[in-house]
Amino acid sequence: MSNAIRVFVVDDHTLFRKGLVSLLSELEDIQVVGEASTGEEAIEIVMGIESDLILMDINMPGMSGIETLGVLRQQGVENPVLMLTISEHQEDLVEAICAGASGYLLKNTEPEILQQTIKQVIAGKSVLSPEITEQVFEMVRSRKIGVEKKLTEREIQMLHLLSSGSKTSQLAEQMSISENTVKTHIRNIFEKLEVSSRAEAVAKAVRLKLI
Repeated sequence: MSNAIRVFVVDDHTLFRKGLVSLLSELEDIQVVGEASTGEEAIEIVMGIESDLILMDINMPGMSGIETLGVLRQQGVENPVLMLTISEHQEDLVEAICAGASGYLLKNTEPEILQQTIKQVIAGKSVLSPEITEQVFEMVRSRKIGVEKKLTEREIQMLHLLSSGSKTSQLAEQMSISENTVKTHIRNIFEKLEVSSRAEAVAKAVRLKLI
């Protein structure tokens, strides 16, 4: 098994962890090189072994999987981390991705899908459980709708003009308003889109399909 993917398993539920280790050990091209029941234990062990991928739960007593991942990254551990959890909460998904997770699967995932996902993550891909993917799209849609509700029609109009490179004086003339009013609109746009420049405002508006 010299070419096997070396996997380290972290889960606080002994029965599930042992079953997962047994399952993985039977899969082709995968070798379990260690296991831990807590985040703290995982950090200590991972630093002293060679592994290719960390398969980790999120909800654990003490240090959560997300916190554990953050510490591992701070300590220079660059192994891809695949979260295997029961949590379908958007907050957990977002925090896991922000912490550096390469994948997010639910524990009801079929063994074949788990095996395939491990190989995809090792190949550098980011993978989400199908049940979670729809939530991600819904979250993005909701964020876009939220921004749309914040921006006034006048501000949307100004974003269109900004995208064409119009300067403050030109904006004032095109919209029949004073230059001070233009600057006020632009400040409001920056605040609502959470950007600090006209270029960033236009780029984000395009990304959110506002213009």
